[in-house]
Order: sequence, then C-alpha cells, then structure tokens
Amino acid sequence: MDTGCVQVVVSVDTEEHAQEIARHLVDERLAACVQVGGPITSIYRWQGEMETAREFVLVAKTREDALPALTERIRALHPYDVPEITAVPITGGLADYLDWIRAETA
Repeated sequence: MDTGCVQVVVSVDTEEHAQEIARHLVDERLAACVQVGGPITSIYRWQGEMETAREFVLVAKTREDALPALTERIRALHPYDVPEITAVPITGGLADYLDWIRAETA
C-alpha cells in the first residue's frame, strides 16, 4: 500500500537542538508531528575513528513529496557536518492518522 507518507529519523547532539528542529518542522508544516526521544548512545565510525556520543533522536512524520524540503530545512538547522536524515516509507496504518499527516503538511 502506498500511503504517500514517510517517517524521517534524525539524531542530534542536545535536547535543545532536537526541540528547536522539531518546532521549526511542525511550525513550517514540513512535518505533522515530530517525536523527540533520548538520550540515546550512538556508536559509529567518523573520519577513521570509533566514536561514542550521547544524542537525541527525532522521528518526523510527513508526506513523501515534502521530503526534499524537510531534508533541506533540517540541514540548515542542524549543527553536524553530515547529519543523519533517513526516511522510511509508511506502508500502512490507521487511515485517519495518515489523512491527518497529509492534511497537516499540505
């Protein structure tokens, strides 16, 4: 089922940055909802070194066709050189909720 909606995952260094990004995305109607969770521990390789970081994660719900604008807005607000911005298609769910995502991001 193609719902036309996606969930976008973003990680960021502080809760303040997470909430700032979330508020901009919802206020600008680029996302219907952004959930902020954390802290989490991320372990990754960056520039040849193993890193461990305390981060916060955002999960944004939006329309698939709004993804390019949402991605660019996150890049503009994000403190990292290469932020995590990944999108996963929403292949099903409560029809009323999916309608709400589409309406709030129109």
